[in-house]
Formats: sequence, structure tokens, C-alpha cells
Amino acid sequence: MSLFLKFSLLIKQQQGFVNQQKFLLAVSGGLDSIVLCDLFAKAGLNFVIAHCNFQLRGEESLRDENFVTALASQYGKEVFLTRFETAEYAAKHKLSTQVAARNLRYNWFRQLAFKEGRATYIVTAHHADDNIETVVMNFFRGTGIQGLAGMDEHFQKIWRPLLYCRHADIVAYAKEHHLKHVEDSSNASSNYTRNYFRNELLPAIAKVFPSVEENILKNIQRLSEVAQVYQQAINQNKNKLVVADGNEERIPILKLQKMQPVRTILWELIKHKLFTAAQVDEVIKLMDASNGSFVQSATHRIIRNRRWLIITPTGIEEESSIITIEDMQKKVPFVNGQLIIEHNIPAGNISLQNDQDVALLNAGEITYPLLLRKWRQGDYFYPLGMQKKKKLNRFFIDQKLSPTEKEKVWVLESNKRIVWVIGYRIDDRFKIKPSTSAALKVTFKAGK
Repeated sequence: MSLFLKFSLLIKQQQGFVNQQKFLLAVSGGLDSIVLCDLFAKAGLNFVIAHCNFQLRGEESLRDENFVTALASQYGKEVFLTRFETAEYAAKHKLSTQVAARNLRYNWFRQLAFKEGRATYIVTAHHADDNIETVVMNFFRGTGIQGLAGMDEHFQKIWRPLLYCRHADIVAYAKEHHLKHVEDSSNASSNYTRNYFRNELLPAIAKVFPSVEENILKNIQRLSEVAQVYQQAINQNKNKLVVADGNEERIPILKLQKMQPVRTILWELIKHKLFTAAQVDEVIKLMDASNGSFVQSATHRIIRNRRWLIITPTGIEEESSIITIEDMQKKVPFVNGQLIIEHNIPAGNISLQNDQDVALLNAGEITYPLLLRKWRQGDYFYPLGMQKKKKLNRFFIDQKLSPTEKEKVWVLESNKRIVWVIGYRIDDRFKIKPSTSAALKVTFKAGK
């Protein structure tokens, strides 16, 4: 079956998807992307072209850029070009040149397609031979079952329509239709990891196992199906284990410990929150650690809190941690919501309320300015009804607050004395007494 016929059948099978999209084609000028571009044009699909100049090959990089510009004109399509200081970026971020180029191009593709609205899908020219190389590299790097199942045709708004085509079919199509392309001279070098697998390792294996590439493709198909069953099992376990609570996820430790295999299940629960495979053992140790212990990734923390592991995001942007409140100020917005303040309420109008979000305070004891701030280690107050002081940390333990709940607590302070632990308890020294002539009413309204 010819490549165009294979492509046409794919388009027909996905007609509902294809007809609704505008595509951003990643075109390097190499053979694969040129054939991809021609197939899209012949099929009458709606697309624009994007080309990255990584400025790694001097005049050759500029040649590729000019070639793609001319190609876009030939097809009558809009073209977007950019140039990257790839070597500088790689050095700054301590990345290999290949990884740096990948990060740069996909970030730019997403910016163009989704943020600027140029397209609804990104399309790359990855084919079956690329998938073979990827799976073999993943195997030697170390990977889970998903890594052995290879690339997905559809993944995060990226479409790889040539994934089931062999490179030989692409070469034959280009020859048949007399398509010109540019050759990346670095492809001949085995200094890059993928090139080494393509040029050296796989040909060497083929001398012993001539059908190695076809066998790998069959394994990819089998493992893709296994991965689907595996994911179903993971989702079932996740539904049994994970309790969503706002932006947090809570996992009961005893229930997790009974799950088998616990390491695999735990990895699947945390990997999307940028934890590494090496941190799985740290999280397993966390289940027997002291209360408040945690393991952290770039975006999340997993905290041991009594019988639970709590997964919570980090780096949430907050406002200033100290806010000054002047006399007669009526509204005070802060990160948790806002305070509504009613001043000098006459004694005859004072009505005590059983509401933790309302503080009725003896106005005669208040000294301005008040300070609204996050609580600190070492803070103490005299909880309402008690004559002895208590450290806030101890008070939070009595209230059974989780570590993340404690982080969100703010206090109202007057003359270096805590007046109110907001949303929990006022200080006994500021309570309404029979002798109180005027009250200050402070109401906490949650939410920005």
C-alpha cells in the first residue's frame, strides 16, 4: 500500500477530528517533514508551517531556514520562523544540546499554536523508525511500561500521523513525487545519542537478529495494549486511594501499604507532580516517619500527617505576610479573603455569637495600628476561656490541623499581643466583659 493511500485512510478514519482542526506543522526542511508537508497539502488539510533555526550549523542552518521559507511560498501557506541561541541555553540550564533544542522548539510551538491561537494541534513527522529508536533508548535508560510502548499518535495536542509508516516508505514517496529536501549534516555523526542508536547500535543488532526492527514494532503494539490494561488498573487503585480536598490530595497510609505492588502504584500517583523515580523510596519511608515530615518536588510536597500522606502544591503566590490596619479601616483584603471591621459598637448592641469567623473584641483593649500577619513559630496566645498561655503550634495540634492547614493560618495582633487566631479562637484578654463599653467586630470572609 502506498504512503499516500495509508495517509488517506488515516484521514478518513479520523475525519471528525481532522475537519475541526487547524494544524501547525513542524518543518525542519529534512526529508520526513517535507513529505509530511506534501501529504497535508495533497489531502487539502488546513495548516501553517513553523521552522526553528537552532543556529548550531552556521550557514547550513540559514540554508534550512531559507529553504522552508521558499517551501511555504510554494504551498501558499503562512510560515513562522524563529532563531534560538541553543548552545547558550544548553550551557545555562546544564542540558545536552539535544534536550535544549527539544525544550526550545516545543515551548515555541505551544506558544504559537495555543497562546497566539495559530493552530489547534501541533503536527510532527515522527515515523515508525523513530519510534523503534525511542523504545530502545528508553529501555537502556530505564523506563516503565509506558516508555516501552513508545510514542502515542495523539499526545497533549501533538499529532504524529506518520507514526505507523516506515522510513523506507517516506523515501519512496519523496522519490516518486520528486520532492526536494535539505540534509542535516549532523545526522551522519554518531556523537548524538539517537544518531548512535540509529547509525551504530541497531544495525549491529540486525546482523544477529535481521528482523529486529519489525519485532520491536510488534512489541510496541503488544505493549501499547498492555499499557492500556495497566492504566485501567492504576486508575481503579487511584479511585480507591486518593481523596481530593481542594487543591490537595490525601492518601490513607494503611490502605496504601496494603496495596501491591505499592512502589509501582505510588509512582503512578506522584510522577505527574514532577517527583522522580528515585524519590519513590523516600515517600515509602515517609509512611513510617514522624508527623510533619515531607518530600518535595519542584511543584509539590508530600507531607506525613497522622494517618495520611497529603500531596499539596508548593510555590502558591501569596500577598505580603504583614498588613497594617489603621483605626476606622473597614475592609482589609488579604490572601485568604478579607476582614470586615465594625468599629465602636455600643455595649447595648453587643450580641455574642458562636461563629469562629466572627471575633467580638473589647474595643478598650485594642491599640492601633493592628497587624494582620501569618502566624510564626513561637507565637502564643491565651485561648478564650483559658488563663494560661498556649503556643499556637500546640493549639493547632489540639485542633487537629494538617501541616498545610497550619500554613494558611493568619493572626490579628495588637501591640505585640495576638488578638485573634483568625477563623479559630480569640484571645481571652480581649473578650467582651460586663464592664465593656464598646466592641470591635471583625468578620472573616473567605475567598479572594
